[in-house]
Amino acid sequence: MKENRPFPILELKSGRERSVKHFHPWLFSGAVKQFPVAKEGEVAEVRTNQGEILAYGFISPSSQILCRLFHFGEAQDFETVDYWATKLEKAFAYRKELLNRVEGETNCYRLIHAEGDFFPGIIADVYGETVVLQVLIKGTELRLPLITAAITQVTGLKRFYLKTKDSSGRIEKITLKAGWLNEAEALPMPLQVLENGLKFHVDIEKGQKTGFFLDQRDNRQLVRTLSSGKKVLNAFSYTGGFSLYAGAGGAREVHSVDISKEAVAQGEENFRLNFGTEIPHQSLAQDCFQYLRSCDEDFDLMILDPPAFAKNAKAVDNACRGYKDLNLSAMRKIKSGGDLLTYSCSQNITPDLFRKVVFAAAADSGREVRIVKTLTQASCHPINIYHPEGEYLKGLWLKVY
Repeated sequence: MKENRPFPILELKSGRERSVKHFHPWLFSGAVKQFPVAKEGEVAEVRTNQGEILAYGFISPSSQILCRLFHFGEAQDFETVDYWATKLEKAFAYRKELLNRVEGETNCYRLIHAEGDFFPGIIADVYGETVVLQVLIKGTELRLPLITAAITQVTGLKRFYLKTKDSSGRIEKITLKAGWLNEAEALPMPLQVLENGLKFHVDIEKGQKTGFFLDQRDNRQLVRTLSSGKKVLNAFSYTGGFSLYAGAGGAREVHSVDISKEAVAQGEENFRLNFGTEIPHQSLAQDCFQYLRSCDEDFDLMILDPPAFAKNAKAVDNACRGYKDLNLSAMRKIKSGGDLLTYSCSQNITPDLFRKVVFAAAADSGREVRIVKTLTQASCHPINIYHPEGEYLKGLWLKVY
């Protein structure tokens, strides 16, 4: 069904339509010839300089990303549950395909990955029977009732919790407050969820991101396969995700380090929840940079999963110095023949730049270092091929001699 009402029109400059025709979901202000009078979050129609209709998106008049495109082609009735349900059906079908491979072992996953699911401006993570939403732009905030109704229609899930802060700690122009969309559905924290057969306590109200780092699921599985009989360090351990997988993989000893006392305590609880006291586990609330400089040189496997060092383009140089310092310390301390898994979740650090930084650390360490495999975000965090910026999690599996 077509939308009958007129839309504000964004007319592109001559020759600036290529990215839109190639389905890139971000339209920058510099590409636009004519700016309409439009409200934040309104749906705008994007046209070429010759008047050809290309796409529709949510407009943000004061942002450099002027319009986030969610529909290419002819107009539809964007103000209906059915429109958003049709988009969501594709995302959910893909997740069901993934979950069928681990049936009965996993009940937490990302349902909507913003541009990765051609759904800009919103993230939805599922924890059991609860959906945690991150609304990132005004356009999706205004249509949140439609989107939640579509989620219920497609998945049957009815309980929603809204987060109003992203990893940088702020969401511009969002007026909705964090909390349960229906207080009658509120649950006590933490929730207990299952990932690949392991139990985790997750606090969706106070935890980082939506409560847990679901994007590292596949990389946690890798740690399980590498840990047998090894002494393992999980630096920036948060609530112990990698640590639990190391324990499940048969590590002889696991050390978890994070600067947050609360996260370390939750990690200890998660470890006890799964293993009791069966596997030696030491946890420490300390700055990871300081710990790596002073720790013993006897770890067989080290995981470096720091928070984003570069929240914006201006922070890239300092972030690179931080990543180099971190990796250099680890390379100097790991046992010969050890495995080092190192990550960056900074969107402003490209995969190529991250590899160059790790190369510089390796060169200064004076050790033989090999890349075994490049790593990325979990498969429930798909990367839109037309939006390479969505590949935010970069990782390297290194062998150090």
